[in-house]
Amino acid sequence: MDAVKRDAPRRRVTAQLRALRFDAGSLSLNLVATVGRRPEVPIERMGDAERLEAWCRGVGMTLEEGYDPQDVLRSLHELRAAAHDIASSAVDAHRPRQQSVDLVNLLARAEPPVPLLELPSDGEWAPKGNRALTKEELLSLVARDLIDLMTDDRRRSRLTACAFEVCRMLCLGSDGGRPRKWCSMRRCGNQAKAAGHRQKASAR
Repeated sequence: MDAVKRDAPRRRVTAQLRALRFDAGSLSLNLVATVGRRPEVPIERMGDAERLEAWCRGVGMTLEEGYDPQDVLRSLHELRAAAHDIASSAVDAHRPRQQSVDLVNLLARAEPPVPLLELPSDGEWAPKGNRALTKEELLSLVARDLIDLMTDDRRRSRLTACAFEVCRMLCLGSDGGRPRKWCSMRRCGNQAKAAGHRQKASAR
């Protein structure tokens, strides 16, 4: 289970550190990003029903009424741990656990919702409606997204980890152009540069 360590040194957890991220580049990576600061002191960003609803809204999905938030959270946390194990292997070349692969394959077997087109009235094509999903459909969509990511050579080659050593968020770099160094220049890029300046100043 992808749980936050309870015996790690305590640190001040700001609202920014707890904020959900939706800029990792794919649905499955946005799920992985619901744990922050993994290498240092992992920060749980999706630990209750309110955060679960916020994450679903952020990725453009809705769960069917009557779902058990704790049950859905447990399942998403298990998938999150497997997705991190698998996706990070493209960055550090470790071999993912067989249990991670088996879980993703099992969850992907459920049929996802059928995509539908709606004839546009304003010239903009869009999916028809936003049907509420069962837990199994949600998990299947995330698992299939991860499978698509890992089996697409071009996309997989763009997988990277934020260069800020206390972040290391997994994300997709741009397709062409300069490689993505930071998960966000505004967040980690600026912090890393400021830390570097402080280190140089203290060494003088």
